[in-house]
Amino acid sequence: MEKRKYQGIVNKYTPKENRMYNGLVAFVVGGLMGVLGEILMELYSYYLNIPYKEASVFMIVTLIFIGCLLTCLGFFDRAVHFAKCGLIVPITGFAHAMQSAALEFRKEGMIMGLGANMFKLSGSVIIFGVVSAYVFGLLRLLIMGA
Repeated sequence: MEKRKYQGIVNKYTPKENRMYNGLVAFVVGGLMGVLGEILMELYSYYLNIPYKEASVFMIVTLIFIGCLLTCLGFFDRAVHFAKCGLIVPITGFAHAMQSAALEFRKEGMIMGLGANMFKLSGSVIIFGVVSAYVFGLLRLLIMGA
């Protein structure tokens, strides 16, 4: 089969995505994640009687726990199928990447399974996060001064 003809058939049957709808859903779900984070911080600071700034650590740990739990129970992938980047971009997406890799490679053992493969998906996030934080920190230092 000719290459152009084959590409035409592939394009004909490839499902078209509605970017406006996907963007709107991701915006709303991401906003709801932010609201959930604020609610958790308010609850932790009120009921545990800790400063609001320290409640943010509890909130992040809670969101990571929820992301890992939903991954283990098999619900996170279905939720991401609907919410798209609204769940992947926040810390829950990072927790999902780590937990799904841990679940996938757990049968290979602690060292060669978990230790060697757990950061395959999320390693790039860590590397580029650290590098971008360094670059933006340097830019801020140069612009704002010491």
